[in-house]
Amino acid sequence: MLRSLYSGISGLRAHQTMLDTTGNNIANVNTAGFKSSSIQFQDTLSQMTQGATTPGANAGGRNPAQVGLGVQVAGISTNFGQGSAQNTGRSSDMMIAGDGFFITRNGGSTTLTRAGAFDFDAMGRLTSPSGGIVQGRMANNGVMPNGGALQDIVLPKDLVAPGIATTNASLIGNLPKETAVGESIVQDKEIFAADGTSRTLSMTFTRTAGGWSVAANDGAGATGSSNLTLAADGTLNGGTLNVGGIAVDLGKITGYAGLKTVSISEQNGRSAGTLESYTLGSDGTLTGTFSNGAQQAIAQIILGSVANPAGLQKAGGSGHAVTANSGGIEFGAPGDPGMGNIAGGMLEMSNVDLSQEFTNLIVAQRGFQANARIITTSDEVLQELANLKR
Repeated sequence: MLRSLYSGISGLRAHQTMLDTTGNNIANVNTAGFKSSSIQFQDTLSQMTQGATTPGANAGGRNPAQVGLGVQVAGISTNFGQGSAQNTGRSSDMMIAGDGFFITRNGGSTTLTRAGAFDFDAMGRLTSPSGGIVQGRMANNGVMPNGGALQDIVLPKDLVAPGIATTNASLIGNLPKETAVGESIVQDKEIFAADGTSRTLSMTFTRTAGGWSVAANDGAGATGSSNLTLAADGTLNGGTLNVGGIAVDLGKITGYAGLKTVSISEQNGRSAGTLESYTLGSDGTLTGTFSNGAQQAIAQIILGSVANPAGLQKAGGSGHAVTANSGGIEFGAPGDPGMGNIAGGMLEMSNVDLSQEFTNLIVAQRGFQANARIITTSDEVLQELANLKR
């Protein structure tokens, strides 16, 4: 049987695989995080018809004569080049600008993915469309752990920021110099206990012959007092007044004429608050904003990388699984060397180049057509051979 028949068949098979690969690339032109594939061919073993000989004194050497037996697929490689950015405006959509991968867990398997179209499920877990749970590390009272095992990223809706006791307060503004002796000015400010309980800090300023006397009440029975001496230029010798464990700064108060602007400008306590929204930082940190005005870290998304990304195996759902030739997963925070940064509200588009894919489609079609012609030509030769006997 003619060897060219089997060479043609191998060519049909190889170019059919090329068509399949190109068609899959084109089909996924709008798949977020998709990485295109390309095919490489190689020849098969060749049949030796004449071996090589060594040159002699009176005769030259001969080169080997071989007849090829067709083509085969050498490999299908994945292009992990960066795809373009698509702005979606969804806070749970994420894109990696760099070489890292998101890590997701589905049952007992771990998958790497570049597709960051995530959302929160009914349990508050950050998940991929295929149900994989995004992995990272959870904060403890706003403090991120330094290393440790990966955890499911969870954003519970009933998350609470604890209350903080007031330990410092500050007053600013002016006490009017023309105030009659014995008259008082009262300023109140809401303060908080360690459990978030609210009470009122009351500051009473009473005019004296030499300045002002200050009386404070923290709303829980504790009191404190101080005296402010008024200088001729309108300055006051303010210091710090302690009441119930709260240090009240009086150093910014003045005593000029015509202005009554004194107020308690700030205090460092707060009540407990519930989660209202969150933001994603380029380092992968999810920061929650609470109803009490607090902002604290909730979790951090951890990325993964492998020594040989081309050795990863596509696992479906835009995911990749490690193989013996990819190397193990190395974990790191966004911004670490080799990981890249995370951009929120964006997705990485497919890196398929349609102009290249349609060119490959033409090449594959013509290659298939040419190999089919080999088979029909070989068939005609066999037909001629069979017609020798009539």
